[in-house]
Amino acid sequence: MIEIEAVLEPDGTLRSCKVSGHAKAGKKGGDIVCSAVTVLMRTALRVLSNRKGIKLSGGAPERGQMQLEADYDAEGKDFLFAAGVFLIDGLSSVAEEFPQNCKLNIVTRRN
Repeated sequence: MIEIEAVLEPDGTLRSCKVSGHAKAGKKGGDIVCSAVTVLMRTALRVLSNRKGIKLSGGAPERGQMQLEADYDAEGKDFLFAAGVFLIDGLSSVAEEFPQNCKLNIVTRRN
């Protein structure tokens, strides 16, 4: 099972997303659930990594794990918000379609 925890600000701005585990929905190298989650996370990391106003950390420390943490200033907030909506909607779609292989937990931070 892939377990995903996304942390959002009260206004919905993405602060972090951590993915761990394996979907086991197919053969190694051909698992559609793992592939979908991986592509969404890699794309988010790539898109956010060089954006002005966003400080990003994260990566894939080992197989079956990916994470990103974002900090931002006024210049980067709107872009991070939009990228976060895209990422969470994509991950939600995967979790809804494959609930036996992928679980998404969204946590909203308190101020």
